[in-house]
Amino acid sequence: MSVVTSDDWLADTRISYDTVAVDYADRQRDAIAGDPYLRAALAVFADRVRAAGGGPVADVGCGPGHVTAHLRGIGVDAFGIDLSPGMIDVARRDHPGLRFQVGSMTHLHLGDASVAGLLAWWSSIHVPDDEVPIVFAHFHRILRPGGPLQLGFHVGDTSRLKTEGYGGHPMAVHVHRRRPDKVASWLRDAGFEIEAQWLCDPDEPVPQALLFARRLP
Repeated sequence: MSVVTSDDWLADTRISYDTVAVDYADRQRDAIAGDPYLRAALAVFADRVRAAGGGPVADVGCGPGHVTAHLRGIGVDAFGIDLSPGMIDVARRDHPGLRFQVGSMTHLHLGDASVAGLLAWWSSIHVPDDEVPIVFAHFHRILRPGGPLQLGFHVGDTSRLKTEGYGGHPMAVHVHRRRPDKVASWLRDAGFEIEAQWLCDPDEPVPQALLFARRLP
């Protein structure tokens, strides 16, 4: 079996999402408006940011920027970061005036304790298990003590190679499904306290989970 290096999966993820960026944006444009549970999760996140004193919030793995824009619409000073330059181009096109930048969650170029909150919705699903602690260590480093973190991910115990994506375009990304208790354990090891856990679509073949956490001092 071949070994997938860090550069391999990052490059594959970047190229894949560059390829599908426009079609992905079209698919996701009304996702939040059509889901009351996602809107509720973002409202809770916004309240937690305000309770922690407010300030800039990083939407890590922001894709086409629809979540970033929703957060701005409910009063959160959010900005977006994504590995894919194509996604960032679409985000800037669709949401002019908002801040978006290219960056990797494995090497976040943000200052220590520089953000008041961090959201990563279904953007860590391509990160290999052995790299997740590195990602969560970066999340801990850039968050202020007490700052809220919200993660969304697919629930399960398997990984699959996604070879075709939105609009029928070719992709080459591994999608990792994980149990909430496993993700929560990684977060605790990184210095976070788990505040709540939501399980969405539990009767679907692949449920979705949201973890609400905060950075410990």
